[in-house]
Amino acid sequence: GIRDSSVTGVQTCALPISLLIDATYYERLHGLARAAARRNADSDLLAEVERARVVSAAEIPESVVNIGSLVTYEDQDSGDRTTVRLVFPEDADIAAGKVSVATPIGTALLGLSIGQTMPWRTRAGDVRRLAVVDVRPPGRG
Repeated sequence: GIRDSSVTGVQTCALPISLLIDATYYERLHGLARAAARRNADSDLLAEVERARVVSAAEIPESVVNIGSLVTYEDQDSGDRTTVRLVFPEDADIAAGKVSVATPIGTALLGLSIGQTMPWRTRAGDVRRLAVVDVRPPGRG
């Protein structure tokens, strides 16, 4: 379930979701997460990467968000739907719909499956919830 973190006052996921990460990207993601944690104590990427189950690319179902996936998610507060491609920071381009895995929304999306929801914190510090509606694997979409 969801628990309230006394440290941040933000609701965080208490590990109910089985998070899968592609072994191809694990070392790079872990390094990126460590760097993000050093720069910003509020970064959730390190916790997400460290709790993930690392599997081969072939073991990741097409319905799971991976680097390169085209993802449609719904903001549970507003009902707005957005489609983005999850990328590494150097490939990010908001105008082109490419969202960095190092951003709060990118961190929240990584490893989720269609139908799963996750709280995430905006850069302004507000907590919102997103639900994954559709995932197209890298190279398809």
